[in-house]
Amino acid sequence: MTKFNDFLNEQLKDPEFKKEYDALEPEFSIIQAIIDARKNSGMTQKDLAEKTGITQGDISRLENGSANPSLKTLQRLAEGMGMTLKLEFVPAAR
Repeated sequence: MTKFNDFLNEQLKDPEFKKEYDALEPEFSIIQAIIDARKNSGMTQKDLAEKTGITQGDISRLENGSANPSLKTLQRLAEGMGMTLKLEFVPAAR
C-alpha cells in the first residue's frame, strides 16, 4: 500500500484535492465504523444480513461506499450487532 499512500500524500498537497478529500471524511468514518463494529461483534456480512434482514449485498455496498445508509438502516445494523447507534455533532475545527 506504500505506493498508494505515497500517491495520496502527493495529491493531498493540492489544496483543491485536499478540500474535496476532507469533505468525504464523514462518509469514510461511517463506513469504517460499520466495518469495525461488525468485525468487533465477530460477525460476517452474511451473519449481519441474517440478523437484520438487510441483504448481504446491501451490507457489502454500504461497507464499500457505493450506497448511502439511512438513519433507520444504521439503527437496524446497530441493533443486529447488539449495539446502540450514537450520532453526535461536534464543533468544526477552525
